[in-house]
Amino acid sequence: MASPESHPSILFLGTQMELAGAQRVLLSLARAFHARGYPVQAVFFHDKQNLAESWDAGNEFPVKSLNAWKYGEAFLLNLLRLPFGLLRYISMLRRGVRVVIAFTPDSNLLGLPLAWLLGVPVRIATHHGLIEGTPSLLARLHGWLANRGLLGPVVAVSQQVVDYAVERERMRPECITVIENGIEPLAIGVLGVAHRAQLRAEIGVPEGGLLLLTTGRLTIQKGHTVLLDAIAQLKLDRQDLLFAFAGEGVQRPALEAKAVHLGIENRVRFLGLRHDVDELLLAADIFVQPSLWEGLSLAMLEALLSGSPVLATRVEGVVDVIQDGKTGLLVPPNDAPALAAAIRALIADPDLRARLGRAGKTHVQRHYSVKRMADDYEALIQHMWKKVGAANG
Repeated sequence: MASPESHPSILFLGTQMELAGAQRVLLSLARAFHARGYPVQAVFFHDKQNLAESWDAGNEFPVKSLNAWKYGEAFLLNLLRLPFGLLRYISMLRRGVRVVIAFTPDSNLLGLPLAWLLGVPVRIATHHGLIEGTPSLLARLHGWLANRGLLGPVVAVSQQVVDYAVERERMRPECITVIENGIEPLAIGVLGVAHRAQLRAEIGVPEGGLLLLTTGRLTIQKGHTVLLDAIAQLKLDRQDLLFAFAGEGVQRPALEAKAVHLGIENRVRFLGLRHDVDELLLAADIFVQPSLWEGLSLAMLEALLSGSPVLATRVEGVVDVIQDGKTGLLVPPNDAPALAAAIRALIADPDLRARLGRAGKTHVQRHYSVKRMADDYEALIQHMWKKVGAANG
């Protein structure tokens, strides 16, 4: 059995329980450290999508919500709820937690200064890029706390995130280290022919047609309005194309209205939240990610791992992964004509799709595993833990 001296207890802290990239990275890391003999727990400030019970039951370590916020509840009621959630968090920290790794700025800002006050010796913040709607004051506060060591080292998921933190948050570069995200193997490796055909038919893909898929939250960041404009430009190209949007978000009503306005509603499906994204990726012919900005997109990594040819925008966190024309195709962000032209190139050339799909999958398998990510985090934790031991004599 691992000793506390070599395997300190780790609390992984997230903001909200939802089916999104940062949460998947958090749980993947927690599973990896649990497998290595570390006592771990995953804790979130609130349960946005009622996932606490299934996540706790589906893992071999505790996964809990602090119930410090309630999605959709009045702001003043949430302000009353927050102190009780923070007290629950403090109680957890006092039960022998020696390491806190926080995900997203809210968790960094709320969780890590409290951990510092309570004497948790190893604190690590993670930075996944610009969060839509973040006030500049909070961004500066994030940088200020990092510069004074209250957050511990800040792990950025790409060099572009480092540049953003230095420029917008005025964070000192020496406070930041880069550890790129890794992903677990897809839940299923192969989708049977009959199952694939059934899934495509349920979505509405015409027989012999092509399914183009995008996954992720329906927010401004993800560039879905640009994709809709590109689809409108393809309206007369082929009648057997179907574009599926898997995910939910505040932009859904506006996107649905825009599809109607453009006259493309019969070529678009909004699928909502899906628990079978792996199957959707294997059923798709092309994956499209039209993001306006990214940190390091887990959805893109999963699409590459599935073997789907990936068309993405040339933004931070994407250019580190995809080599244009070799492991995927890249177009400028917010450029509907360029996006439409790239889609045309892919739908016209099955060999190109197959070649890009194979190369992208191989690249992700080699460079973006959870093991590599966990190795890098473990090296950072052990380095900090040894410094704590040396300081304590």
